[in-house]
Amino acid sequence: MNTLALAINGAGDNWAPAPWQARFSERLPGWRVAFADEAALDPATVRYAAVWKPKPGQLEKFARLAAIFNLGAGVDALMGDTTLPDVPLVRVVDPDLTHRMTEYVVLHTLLHHRRQRTLDAAQAERRWAAKDQWAASAVRVGIMGLGELGRDAAEVLGRIGFRVAGWSRKPKRVPGFETYSGIGGLTTFLARTDILVVLLPLTSDTRGILNDALFSRLGRGGVLGAPVLINAGRGGLQVEADILAALDDGRLGAATLDVFETEPLPVASALWSHPRVTITPHNAADSDPDAIAAYVARQILAHEQGGALSNVVDRKRGY
Repeated sequence: MNTLALAINGAGDNWAPAPWQARFSERLPGWRVAFADEAALDPATVRYAAVWKPKPGQLEKFARLAAIFNLGAGVDALMGDTTLPDVPLVRVVDPDLTHRMTEYVVLHTLLHHRRQRTLDAAQAERRWAAKDQWAASAVRVGIMGLGELGRDAAEVLGRIGFRVAGWSRKPKRVPGFETYSGIGGLTTFLARTDILVVLLPLTSDTRGILNDALFSRLGRGGVLGAPVLINAGRGGLQVEADILAALDDGRLGAATLDVFETEPLPVASALWSHPRVTITPHNAADSDPDAIAAYVARQILAHEQGGALSNVVDRKRGY
């Protein structure tokens, strides 16, 4: 009997291992679905692995492995494992995940655009604080990362009326939007951006890119008063000490952070209590686990019949 091995080490309800085992067992009749560290598991039976933040070395014993399925969009936790078997690594590209990320980006862009945190403070003081509201077309949104997630978010924000542009490491064309690329295009892109939305993958080139130098190049003189950062990409993209410094000296007016250098975010982090920081628990694109399990099961069954795998990661690029 073939086996799907599970190596799931995430925090939060969505990553409870037992429900994942039940989901895959339902969708893979005739297969054994077991946890990678089960003492009774025969490594020779394991054909596929479904993982989220597996421990380094957790998969190297599976010599018959045909593919590894990452249960989320980000694969950086796997890229650092030098023991990872040299088999196709498949990431989740699911419409539900994409739509949820777009919901998050739109929600927090509007939160800053409509000054919701200022209104929350006024409500707490029982103070009627009606202010003039600028149009969405007065706000310049810049999206770093023009993959599936970035393009979908750009399209929805554009329909609302925001002035949206995008940046990527290599040139990409997104119909209807201004795009920039490479180091040469980054300075121009940042200078025209009031709300910076970050959806980049984490690679050796992007690690720590959200730092003091980048914040100093963001646009000034926009209607928001100071630039805003929204990072729903990866925690390793940001230097949190630099975010705090930029908030305190006015180079950033506010920040929404869904990802962090260390997760869960340590209780002692100053980000928790900063008045201009909105924190969410890495749930921006939490997708429907049933949809993800069905996506993985479909690929496994098709691959067993000779079909090609979709959305295979380029290990050299890291995404």
